[in-house]
Amino acid sequence: MKNSLKEATSRPQRISIIIIILFHAVGLIGCSLPATDILFLKLVPWHLLLMTVVIIYSHDQLRSRFFVFGLLIFVIGFVAELIGVHTGWLFGNYAYGETLGTQLFRVPLMIGVNWFLLTYSTGVLLQRSRIKSRIIRILAGALILVLLDILIEPMAMHFDYWHWIDNHIPLKNYVCWFGLSALLLFVFDQFKFKPQSKVASVLLIMQFIFFMGLELLN
Repeated sequence: MKNSLKEATSRPQRISIIIIILFHAVGLIGCSLPATDILFLKLVPWHLLLMTVVIIYSHDQLRSRFFVFGLLIFVIGFVAELIGVHTGWLFGNYAYGETLGTQLFRVPLMIGVNWFLLTYSTGVLLQRSRIKSRIIRILAGALILVLLDILIEPMAMHFDYWHWIDNHIPLKNYVCWFGLSALLLFVFDQFKFKPQSKVASVLLIMQFIFFMGLELLN
């Protein structure tokens, strides 16, 4: 009976992990082949939406507070990018390309979705760690996301996610990434979700693998 229950509860996790790994692997290959890269770049917004569905599907005890959290992270992330694009006060002087899809005031709606995915995945990863200190968890998570951004930046310009003036990435970008990430992870911590499965952690790891792979293959 216990084995059956364990198998039933772990099946959604296995399905979610398989989807995450499969779609990142296929996307890596598709974006790296000249014959298919344009097609796969057009699928980037749909990929982000699929990953969002997977995360929602895998979240244990799905209640309204989870959706409140998701909406809050989306809004904070989107507004920060809005300020960045139109003023340069945050991140620096940059503009979004077409790859991330539909834009509102020159900021892709998917960028808010992406901040949700990154924040949730990193929050769950640190939640599953042995780090007891809230402050250390938040700072460690922000550092992880800065390291991810360092990997993303060259590929982002190459694949028309966004572009920097004179192709120069300012130090302010990484400082602001760290600050915004810390803020969003602080918000995650305030919701005190029960410990989650490793699905979100796998998503974060696959993000690292995906962009490292793109760097090697392009």
